[in-house]
Amino acid sequence: MDILIVEDEPEIARLIQHTLEAEGFSCQIANNGLAALQKFQELQPDLIILDLMIPGLDGLEVCARIRQKPGQKDPYILMLTAKGEELDRIIGLSTGADDYFVKPFSPRELVARVRALLRRSLRQGGQQNQMYQTPHFLVDLDQRSASRQLESGDTENLDLTTLEFNLLSTFLSYPGRVWSRTQLIDKLWGDDFFGDERVVDTHVARLRKKIEPDPSHPSFIKTVTGVGYKFEDAN
Repeated sequence: MDILIVEDEPEIARLIQHTLEAEGFSCQIANNGLAALQKFQELQPDLIILDLMIPGLDGLEVCARIRQKPGQKDPYILMLTAKGEELDRIIGLSTGADDYFVKPFSPRELVARVRALLRRSLRQGGQQNQMYQTPHFLVDLDQRSASRQLESGDTENLDLTTLEFNLLSTFLSYPGRVWSRTQLIDKLWGDDFFGDERVVDTHVARLRKKIEPDPSHPSFIKTVTGVGYKFEDAN
């Protein structure tokens, strides 16, 4: 597994690198935002440890650009910062980070967070040769493909990240069911989840942008106030 460490403090960067390489990971370091984007394109890492406060482009901008153009891989992003305020956490997650880690940190916990993130893509194993279909959507679990039928009658292939695909698959597997954030976390991440449950809201918002005709007034993924979400697709 390849990991890109984006950190401008050399001692912290080396600590993270040595800690993870001792666990068998392959790591490279970038010390500013522009270097991070360049190394991301070259390395195509499985995971990025991204400091929020870095020279040039800050961590939020780097995260947003990677999510806009993920390349061959759409990596997991672990946001790292010395700030612990609620606002910073929400902003970090809203740009597409998968988890949020505050300095100073325990190297052991960092390894646990990294391993948990990298295991997420393996949790959907064993669901082969299955399809979920509603009037407007088709998800093929075997081919890992998803498509939507447009009002014109044409079919559009959806370009979804791994997590967005798994989230849509979960919704289509039980149309009409109300899912709490806790239930979605358990379904998608299980015991591997670390962080704020509102990360679910971030990924639902990103999925809505890709499947809803008007994401601000969703037709398919409905918010159930005080509970969570449900998926509806009528003819």
